[in-house]
Amino acid sequence: MVNECAERRGISSRFKRNVDFVSDTRGSSNWPLLLGRSRESDRRSTFLVHRHTMIPAIPLELHRTTEPVVLERVRVRAQRLTFWFRHAWAKGAASIDQGLAITHAEVDRLLRQPERVAAESQAFYAADPAVRALSAEIVTLDQRAGQDREWQTWCRCFGLSQAESDLLALALAAELEPGLRRVYAYLHDEVQATHASPWLAAQLFDWPQGTRVGADSNLVRFRLARPLDGLGQPWSALASWAVDPSLVASFGTGSWRDPLLDSAIEWITGSDLSSWPTLQPEALDEMRQYLASQRGAVPTPVEIDVIGPAGSGRCTLSAQLTANFGRDLLVADAAVLIAPLGPGDAADRVIRVLRLARASGAIPYWRNAESVPAAIWRSGQGLSDLVLYGRESPSSKSGTHHVERHSVALSPLSPTARDELWKSLCANAAPPFIHEHRLSVSEVVAIARAASGGDVAMRRVCSDLLRPPEELLHPLVCPYTWDDLVLTPNVHGRLKEFEQQARLRWSVYEDWGFGRLCPLGRGITALFAGPSGTGKTMSAQVIARSLGLDLYRVDLASVVNKYIGETEKKLRQVFDLCDRASVLLFFDEADALFGQRTQVKDAHDRFANIEIDYLLQRMEQFDGVAVLATNRSNDLDPAFLRRLRFSIDFLLPGPVERLNLWQRALLPTSPKGEALLDNVDWAFLAEKLNLTGAGIKAATLGAAFLANGEGCRISMRHIVSAARRELTKHGQTLRPTPWEGKHEDHG
Repeated sequence: MVNECAERRGISSRFKRNVDFVSDTRGSSNWPLLLGRSRESDRRSTFLVHRHTMIPAIPLELHRTTEPVVLERVRVRAQRLTFWFRHAWAKGAASIDQGLAITHAEVDRLLRQPERVAAESQAFYAADPAVRALSAEIVTLDQRAGQDREWQTWCRCFGLSQAESDLLALALAAELEPGLRRVYAYLHDEVQATHASPWLAAQLFDWPQGTRVGADSNLVRFRLARPLDGLGQPWSALASWAVDPSLVASFGTGSWRDPLLDSAIEWITGSDLSSWPTLQPEALDEMRQYLASQRGAVPTPVEIDVIGPAGSGRCTLSAQLTANFGRDLLVADAAVLIAPLGPGDAADRVIRVLRLARASGAIPYWRNAESVPAAIWRSGQGLSDLVLYGRESPSSKSGTHHVERHSVALSPLSPTARDELWKSLCANAAPPFIHEHRLSVSEVVAIARAASGGDVAMRRVCSDLLRPPEELLHPLVCPYTWDDLVLTPNVHGRLKEFEQQARLRWSVYEDWGFGRLCPLGRGITALFAGPSGTGKTMSAQVIARSLGLDLYRVDLASVVNKYIGETEKKLRQVFDLCDRASVLLFFDEADALFGQRTQVKDAHDRFANIEIDYLLQRMEQFDGVAVLATNRSNDLDPAFLRRLRFSIDFLLPGPVERLNLWQRALLPTSPKGEALLDNVDWAFLAEKLNLTGAGIKAATLGAAFLANGEGCRISMRHIVSAARRELTKHGQTLRPTPWEGKHEDHG
């Protein structure tokens, strides 16, 4: 060992065979010195180094009361072991003229059987009076350590064995009292070995032969302490171990703290939920029953996926579950805390959160769990009796023999649940749109916060929350009301029925229980079919305004993509955005997307059919309000008609409707009161000019521009001239009329 010792202390290998042992000139026979002489140099060089340490013996101090018992226990045991090592080293020292760097006596000592060495150490502890006093104090300190509530709570919490507890105490003591690092080096007989090691713990705490602390220990699983990074043999007996900084920060505070997590987590206690109603009673009962079924002699850790869209109350439901067990909920956002990190650091963060939850008696809940790969979650499996994951879709992970898994899907809030939630948040009555829109928990909370601003402020918040992005959709203004529509009574009645079903659908589905008839999708969809200009788009604008919805038209140029599968992805985004949004989804020229499937003759036909098949499935699962408009209804696949609640045919207006349209379009006076019309023949316009509503609007505008250009009122000459151009666009011919070719005095 002397040979090895010399090299560790910086003595060059060429001096190893020139080392002589001499007694300490200060009279301590237990402290040999190393005198090194170089034969390769003409000048004699002397190296005076203490063999084991440069510090004096630790004075004996019994019954300390000013330091933690964990630290005091390590210190006193180190004192006793120091006495034994000095005794053993002295017996193995070399004589002054011994030439070998490692003495015969030392080799003999090192080769003795461990049982014999242990027996000799115990005999030494019993024979020496000073050491007997230390042994007595050790017994007292062990008893005090067993009564240390904080330390024992942590040991039980993390399931530490006695050996693991000893090694952890040894590593922690070096952090609490850095001067002990030199003592550790002294006892290791290695100047650089300043950290705790399993070997040193075994010597200090008299571990039974064969005791090991390895990679499968709870010390390592919970990252309480572990070998230093970069060690070639991290699981050897002499490997250097370090305690986790969070344990140092928590020691003596009475609660576990982790500085890396302080700003990235939140706690929800039972008192925080005292005023909140149970919004998902079925899901809560399901989780309770599942957990009750898992109780056994040896309970298996459980992981539960709480499935629902963002803001649906997953975290609130999880907190209500944990409150039933008298425990808090520790909430961590996986997207912020874990997702940006590499695999190693990500796994460490997972374990830190689970460790903090376990030490605090809380149940961990992970927000945005789908943002982290399953392999990262597996690093923490089994470290908590129950872990809750908030996800938007079910996980592909399955249970193992170490962990049981379960999944609970949250239903959308019923109108009754939304009303109960509103009452718990706001004293005012819930506005109508709280019942009309399928709002989530977070959305109801956000609207309630704006209640002090009145109905307008609450509607603005609701619209902002439910407005979809405009990358694939274009908003349309909704300036018209029901009074602006000029349609046949039959079409008008069908539109009113469509608007009523869209308004009352959640009341019928959820309050009356008729949702059982619509297990896939509960949306209200309609087909508006008819020639261009017959009022299809205007009707959609009127209905959207009446329902308080924003009207969005699907941008076909952005949705349709030549690359395989891209169109389906864009369509999925459109439907997902509008499922709950406060919008009416408008497919103009719907035949471009909802065309008929064809016989497959090539790959193009096959993929075109796949797009239509996807649309058929997604329309059936749609929960929003949608209108498909087309002037080529025969080109739509018949399968779409079954999935549409309404199919409304918009016909060309008859004479009665045309008269109404002309009289609405041709304003008799300007906003200033100036007369604008001159001898208009209304009967001729209604009976002879077979125009649609859009054609009448265009002809009216054309006539107004003609008359304004001439500086006169609008007469039949202007109207007929503009109408002739509109009819020509559609291939129709208008016979000459009495008004054309004449110059009238418009005085």
